[in-house]
Amino acid sequence: MTEPDPLLERLLAKDETAFKALVRRHHGMMVSIARSFVGSHAIAEEVAQDAWLAVIDGLPRFEGRSTLKNWIFAILANKARTRAEREGRIPDFTAVDSDPPATVDPDGFAPDGSWAVLPVAWEELDPERIVAGRQLMAHVADLLDSLPAAQRSVVVLRDFEGLEPEDARRILGVSEANQRVLLHRGRSRIRNGLMALLARSPDQGHIAQQRSISKKVNSDGNAGPRNVTLY
Repeated sequence: MTEPDPLLERLLAKDETAFKALVRRHHGMMVSIARSFVGSHAIAEEVAQDAWLAVIDGLPRFEGRSTLKNWIFAILANKARTRAEREGRIPDFTAVDSDPPATVDPDGFAPDGSWAVLPVAWEELDPERIVAGRQLMAHVADLLDSLPAAQRSVVVLRDFEGLEPEDARRILGVSEANQRVLLHRGRSRIRNGLMALLARSPDQGHIAQQRSISKKVNSDGNAGPRNVTLY
């Protein structure tokens, strides 16, 4: 027998605190994916809002055949496709050959995708390092936002939301092979951007949190999901 989901029970009980926490957790990534379909950030915000309304309306009928998160992002993708068609856009998640792959130096990383040589250890937290860590998170967010639409959507679902490959593939409507290519290229672009930041930094200790992110933003397109929290 399936164990009841405490979060789902709170949502069904119209627990406003639970719903606000759910929105804080997923809304930013939902907008990012919606923008891959519709292009405009303003329209993507509208799509995400429409998706949340559909979530509220559909919660009593949610049967638990997928995770709550997968269900929410499936609703979001359907809303985004519909809006894109209405706007005359045809999002293409199959055109991977037109975007040249980013390259990374394989000698810089271990077989599991983590740094071969870690930056200086983050031994103590102080206000300056906390600020630097927040700046690094902002830099990761900028790198994510700069990715081509298809790469961004795959990276968001796989690495930021932690979806399994098959779930992400189904939500976006991409083939298994295309998903691997898009994921690898997106991860490589982010890693290259972070490496460039390290190279420019006068004090690597201020961005040593990079090592945990680098393990999550893996260059291997076949790797499992990684959880990366930006917000």
